Amino acid sequence: MLNISIVLYHPNWEQEVLPLVQELLRVKNLRKIYLLDNSEEKEQNFPMKSEKLRYMYMGSNLGYGKAHNIALRESAYYKTSFHLVMNSDIRVKAEDIDAMHDWMLANPAVGLLMPKVVYPDGTQQYLAKRLPTPLDVFGRRFFPASLIACRNRRYELRDMDLTRPVNAPYLSGCFMFLRTKAAVEAGLFDERYFMYPEDIDLTRTIHRNYLTLYYPEWTIVHAHARDSYKNKHMLRIHIRNMCLYFNKWGWLFDHERRTFNTYI
Repeated sequence: MLNISIVLYHPNWEQEVLPLVQELLRVKNLRKIYLLDNSEEKEQNFPMKSEKLRYMYMGSNLGYGKAHNIALRESAYYKTSFHLVMNSDIRVKAEDIDAMHDWMLANPAVGLLMPKVVYPDGTQQYLAKRLPTPLDVFGRRFFPASLIACRNRRYELRDMDLTRPVNAPYLSGCFMFLRTKAAVEAGLFDERYFMYPEDIDLTRTIHRNYLTLYYPEWTIVHAHARDSYKNKHMLRIHIRNMCLYFNKWGWLFDHERRTFNTYI
């Protein structure tokens, strides 16, 4: 069985959330959908009811990973085999989620799966990556693209055949099909991060003991906003949390990063 969690912040119910939830309720292996609302004001007239749907108002903006952990702990408590962490700006077919569920059942060595991700116009998003160095993260944001083009190509695995599965140490948090046991063993999301690097942190920890696969058998659509490129407040949050990440794992010296990136 499968639980799904979606963290919301001032959600667009009519255009984004409701169509997604209606599709997710068609998933045959679904146990529960958790909508975790981090908005400052509670949605007074929650627009949908289902025994498989649980709306939870957090009362404040807890952050991405901390809110998802609430649902992940329920998956662990009820011994739900799989847990899908996803964004509300994703479009995916219920049949594909069921197919991923069955594939994960048949492949116990895989702890985390992410399908191919594209923009609404069909252009691929390169969301399976090597583990970042400080230059990878801050160079992409502050250096001219021409100076880091070759390095960025390697970081985003564009030097690999992405028509085939890749065991990548960093998969995007926009859609993480998790084996609950693997997520629990990894300690769930590190709640010290408000947002941004929690997906890097969790993927690399799961990667120690399981395969963490980019698997292009299925394709989902992601209306990726890249808020930190448009909003100075979000940029400050991004920088602060990436500094927390490098303080934890190492700025220049990260032996595990070197090992994972070499043997991908």
